[in-house]
Amino acid sequence: MNTNTKVKRLGIPSTLILWLLALGFAVPVAWFLLSSFKPGSELFSLPLTLFPEDWTVSGYSTAWNRFNFAQYFMNTAIVAIVTTALTVVVSAMTGYAFAKYNAWWLKAFFICILATTMLPTEVIMPSSFAVVRDLGLYNTLAGIIVPSIITATGIFMFRQYFKTIPDELLEAARIDGVSEFGAFWRIMLPLAKPIAVVLAIFSFQWRWNDYIWPLIVLRDPSQYTLQVALRSIVGADNIDWSVLLAASVISLVPMVVLFAIFQRQIMNADINSGLKD
Repeated sequence: MNTNTKVKRLGIPSTLILWLLALGFAVPVAWFLLSSFKPGSELFSLPLTLFPEDWTVSGYSTAWNRFNFAQYFMNTAIVAIVTTALTVVVSAMTGYAFAKYNAWWLKAFFICILATTMLPTEVIMPSSFAVVRDLGLYNTLAGIIVPSIITATGIFMFRQYFKTIPDELLEAARIDGVSEFGAFWRIMLPLAKPIAVVLAIFSFQWRWNDYIWPLIVLRDPSQYTLQVALRSIVGADNIDWSVLLAASVISLVPMVVLFAIFQRQIMNADINSGLKD
């Protein structure tokens, strides 16, 4: 009884600290969300208040109608979904080759891919832009998608996971007459579902929130993604804060929905499930 009591007493401060940290993160988020329902005249009036005195959704309606948000949503969704699907498939196939084929040039190629993680994105952008321009992909959504398909992080995740799968499983499949592509598609990729889900969520988030690369590649406003469109709302001298806040909240909705749907799969994913040492 005494031991349990001491444990409980020791647990109180840590729980209190966690609640304080959660509150510290929740207050700015709540302020941001509630401010989007305030009229522009109330945003900077003193004293500042957390809850709006006059609730309004005019910022949302103005943002949606004035800036063609439906088109921006469609452009961003196309980029995020297509890039995510291709990133998962290409990363899985590349990671499978690095993990299960023994060739010196594959090992050297893998080291070169990992080396790209040590380079700042800004260093690679000029050469990437030159390739996109020469391929005729400038000012197109394909110009955003193609350079973003291959990620060293995704390849490394799949490679490390496939390393844990016994080679005997592949040998048995080959003896049964399964082709190399069939072994990958029907055996290896289903086993790597937890990795695929995690990479898909990360990739979708990266592409949805990407700003610099779409800003460089896109010139036509009708091709803008959400983040570039949000920047266009901010004027040089006069910023309509109520519209900007509402537009920012709208852009966050898909990410919140994505997290709500897949959070259990991420938290409960066991990347070594079904395998034995």
